[in-house]
Amino acid sequence: MPKWDADVTVTGKRAGASVSWHVPEEAPVALVYNGLNHAVMLASPADLGDFALGFSVTEGIVKRPDDIRTIEVFEKDQGIDLMITLADAPFERFKLKHSRRAMTGRTGCGLCGIDSMEELFQTVRPVAEMPAALDEAVVRKAVCAFDGLQPLKKLNRSVHGAAWVTLAGDITLVREDVGRHNALDKLLGALMRDGTDMTAGFVLVSSRASYEMAQKCVAVGAPALVCLSAPTAFAIRLAQEARLTLANWSTDGLVSF
Repeated sequence: MPKWDADVTVTGKRAGASVSWHVPEEAPVALVYNGLNHAVMLASPADLGDFALGFSVTEGIVKRPDDIRTIEVFEKDQGIDLMITLADAPFERFKLKHSRRAMTGRTGCGLCGIDSMEELFQTVRPVAEMPAALDEAVVRKAVCAFDGLQPLKKLNRSVHGAAWVTLAGDITLVREDVGRHNALDKLLGALMRDGTDMTAGFVLVSSRASYEMAQKCVAVGAPALVCLSAPTAFAIRLAQEARLTLANWSTDGLVSF
């Protein structure tokens, strides 16, 4: 039985009586590339191979999954090490960019570890010639099914979800995490590992869509991102520049930006 579980049962007190609660774990997860410590994130200790792959691509550490030779997961008392071995050329690029600093990511963080403000305003490569059109009925179908496909959320009601939705509105893959960025990285990593055609569907997330959430979708070429909370203005500007369809679903229906 692994030491680190994504869901933990704890005992509390209510009106003097003991009550049992499910709570999500926050495990310190270190991403180590060819022996070099790069980042420590707080994450749910599940689907960590997917997380390592997704994080590596969406944070620009590697350009493609083939740049990674191996991913090994090592649990220890203090946390979990993700030992990632890069191919020779990607590792040389990584060493050039590595700033010899410790990068610590909280579960709610964004823009962890960038070196300069100018990095936020680099020209992005469009994901499509024209922004993808979303069918409201298709999005509604996916949203209605989403909640029932998040087993960890059913237990503790405290984690974020990210799903891949086909053009027919079917959810084919879901990943969960205490951090919304982590949930998205896990999803995108799993999609890349499976060789999913990123042009034939869209991403659905349970959280708001921040700049970094939009950037991660752009990095893998996903054409659309639907959020169940409001996007930020910064995310909308990035999405428009990258021709990524960024949309919000609420009780009022679908709004695309």
